[in-house]
Amino acid sequence: MSRNDLKGKVVLIAGGAKNLGGLLSRDLAAKGARIAIHYNSESTRADAEQTLADVLASGAEAFLFQADLTDVKNITKLFDKTIATFGGIDIAINTVGKVLKKQFADTTEEEYDSMSDINSKVAYFFIQEAGKKLNDRGKICTIVTSLLAAYTGLYSTYEGLKAPVEHFTRAASKEFGERGISVTAVAPGPMDTPFFYGQESPEAVAYHKSAAALGGLTDIKDIAPLVEFLITDGWWITGQTIFANGGYTTR
Repeated sequence: MSRNDLKGKVVLIAGGAKNLGGLLSRDLAAKGARIAIHYNSESTRADAEQTLADVLASGAEAFLFQADLTDVKNITKLFDKTIATFGGIDIAINTVGKVLKKQFADTTEEEYDSMSDINSKVAYFFIQEAGKKLNDRGKICTIVTSLLAAYTGLYSTYEGLKAPVEHFTRAASKEFGERGISVTAVAPGPMDTPFFYGQESPEAVAYHKSAAALGGLTDIKDIAPLVEFLITDGWWITGQTIFANGGYTTR
């Protein structure tokens, strides 16, 4: 058995109920992992319960945990519940995020604070808690955005408040490396999920579809295998943000 085999590994997924997080929950469970599935609110409960049912049907162990992670105490509770249930944690994946498309001049303080809490604060304290509580040789991966490499307006709070995660990733990888813990971030292009369409006009959708060199929006089925690689055989990659977007942006 490979040291990177997922069989029996404990994987905690923040935002693990739907879209990319839901796909990761299902895919990793199918490969033998035990899954802690976090979701934020009552509006996501049905998706969470369906994902849990699919994971259990695959023969894997799993449980649901609902919480608003912008309250840092809930991040601690999520990790502690996972350890109490499964005895430890090997892999922590954070897919949590929020998009706001708005003119710089029109963005309110309340909107800024919300974007900061969800995109930066949660990411920071999720990585911090993972660093404290993951087993040695654990893996941490955060989903960010390919807009980090874009020259564009309208997404100032989204790209601006995801940007710190690159620095969190580098710093954490340096500090946690002595325990063999790898820390990475993945930056997809606009993904073909409801998360993307909520704030985009039909004209903007058409533009985003045309912007990638390989054509079209990012498919979550092209991102999940990359995350899986980084938390298994690709563990030697650490401190990096990997852009996976079909040529939508590049550095």
